[in-house]
Amino acid sequence: GLAWTQAGGELLFVEATLIGGKGELIVTGQLGDVMQESARAAVSFARANLDRFGIKESIFDNVDIHIHVPAGAIPKDGPSAGTAMATALISVLTNTPVRNDIAMTGEITLRGRVLPIGGLKEKALGALRAGIKTLIIPEKNEKDLVEIPKNIKRKIKFIPVKDMQAVIANAMDGKPGKRGARSAKKHKN
Repeated sequence: GLAWTQAGGELLFVEATLIGGKGELIVTGQLGDVMQESARAAVSFARANLDRFGIKESIFDNVDIHIHVPAGAIPKDGPSAGTAMATALISVLTNTPVRNDIAMTGEITLRGRVLPIGGLKEKALGALRAGIKTLIIPEKNEKDLVEIPKNIKRKIKFIPVKDMQAVIANAMDGKPGKRGARSAKKHKN
């Protein structure tokens, strides 16, 4: 994921794991209320779409979901990590790895729509500093690409998406689930 800070954009690592339990959600990493809501929305989206990803509903009978955003000493908040949280969760549920050269930003709805975010320019700069080559962004932020310097657009491929199916199709190493995800619209710079 990506975060906007007063010092500029930074990578925001999001981890998810399943542990023995009864279907509870555990969220750690000193997350603010809005970011905790994003984690709950990510879980609700994943649970509502288990069949789409080839996951049996009974999986939640014996496991808890733990979502962690490292750097626990640093407070974090905002909705834009929703896509990263949902992707991490679907990755662990389907045992499908997420590409390590990609970052993403975007708020998600319960139905999996990807909503626009702020600070795209700063987040893109942070991604570039971290060596990211591909950045998944909300389709409604495509208009903000005019603010991104051309030298950054030459080094980062921006992929505008409107839903989590497109995020998953572009972020995962392989396709999770029974049905293939719709492909996202590619943005060439």
